[in-house]
Amino acid sequence: MSRFARQLPEARGLGMTSQRARDRLIERLLEEGIKDRRVLDVMRQLPRHLFIDEALATRAYEDTALPIGQGQTISQPYVVARMTEVLVEGNLPKRVLEVGTGSGYQCAVLASLVEQVYTVERIDELLRNARRRFRKLGLTNIRSRHDDGRLGWPDEAPFDAIMVTAAGADLENTLLDQLAPNGVLVAPVGPPGRQQLLRVRAGEGGWHREILAAVSFVPLLGGVA
Repeated sequence: MSRFARQLPEARGLGMTSQRARDRLIERLLEEGIKDRRVLDVMRQLPRHLFIDEALATRAYEDTALPIGQGQTISQPYVVARMTEVLVEGNLPKRVLEVGTGSGYQCAVLASLVEQVYTVERIDELLRNARRRFRKLGLTNIRSRHDDGRLGWPDEAPFDAIMVTAAGADLENTLLDQLAPNGVLVAPVGPPGRQQLLRVRAGEGGWHREILAAVSFVPLLGGVA
């Protein structure tokens, strides 16, 4: 039984939300090339069905993105796993900034792996819902903020790693400036239909960009709602 299920009965799930459904999802992620056992173990335990509307709960462990309201989605599990895997490759970062809290699922995955997560969400309703989920699951190493995510969280910078969960036209220099030396940023970049997942490392001589995959994300918007 996962640590979440021990403290929260509804985290155990039934039928299509049961541990068996989670195990099948992990098997698919392995087949699709996810290798980091730390990431897979967290996603095996974390109850994704608690991060979406109850009407969609039976689809929680399908490898697909699902709507969460406000024109936003909870990312496909493979994308969550891949983004997390490339962010934590090697030594785990201690302090991570997430831009775009959304449902809170990606943030919960990160918080189960690293010491501290700072997450910024521009849509107040989504953030309030995510905070309730964090409290229910006992995730106490998350700090959250209602703000324009493109601005990052300069008062808490620098960060060992930054993850952006919506696609901008290009990388935000404001976020790059908040990376610690030798830090890593993972973000989707580009217009709809031509987005690429990038990993950027801060090193001697500037930024080192690596294209990881073609992806499809909601746009990274400014302001608050």
